[in-house]
Amino acid sequence: MRERMRDFLAHRRFQRFIVAVILTNAAVLGLETFPGVVERHGDLLTLVDHVALYIFVVELLAKAYAERSAFVRDPWNVFDAVIVAIALVPTTGGLSVLRSLRILRALRLLSVVPSLRRVVSALLRALPGMSSIVVLLSLVLYVAAVMATKLYGQAAPTRFGSLPTSLFTLYQTMTGDDWGNIAREVMDRHPSAWIFFTIFILVCTFVVLNLFLAVVVSAMDEENSEERAAAREDTGDRTQRILDELAELRKELSELRAERAELRGAGPGLS
Repeated sequence: MRERMRDFLAHRRFQRFIVAVILTNAAVLGLETFPGVVERHGDLLTLVDHVALYIFVVELLAKAYAERSAFVRDPWNVFDAVIVAIALVPTTGGLSVLRSLRILRALRLLSVVPSLRRVVSALLRALPGMSSIVVLLSLVLYVAAVMATKLYGQAAPTRFGSLPTSLFTLYQTMTGDDWGNIAREVMDRHPSAWIFFTIFILVCTFVVLNLFLAVVVSAMDEENSEERAAAREDTGDRTQRILDELAELRKELSELRAERAELRGAGPGLS
């Protein structure tokens, strides 16, 4: 019974059904942000939301029954359980803020869709490497902020008057948000300031930030390599099982042929 339940939960049609329920529920929660729609179809939206929640609960209970202790060892199952548990918390009184967290159910797509699951796994795998890059980026920002405060604090006090404002301005420059106007404001008093901004943007945007992409891409390559290796191992196991079954069938067939030959040889003597 557990095997049948596990096969049913893993079936492609059931997975597509769950994806459809998640998308429908996300759309309903989005429609609830429109007062006019809530006024006309509020009861229907609430009904669909409750039905989707009940489906998620039944799915989790079925998974727990089919997988037993393996259910809690799978991080994705724990992730789904936490999201559904948040949705089950009453949204009245002091806990009414949890009502807005119902949209977290849309994140269940991360655990249902294999491609999204691989991306998240790759990002988690890249976190150790990304931490070193964050430290490097923070160091570059701090050094540049101290320099900018001392060099351009009087020329543009609203931008570089203090270390915190310089950090924010340089972070804004790093993201490419209105950095041209920031540079021109400083260059009105310091024409050579373009050198500082050009070097800063080159270091932060075209070097440090691209290191993030390199680390993530490397992690995704490792994730895909492990997945392909696991697929090959699984295919090899199935092939070996088939070969073992064929060898067993050949052995049984040869034994049957030997018994049949013995019966034929013993036939004339018996007569």
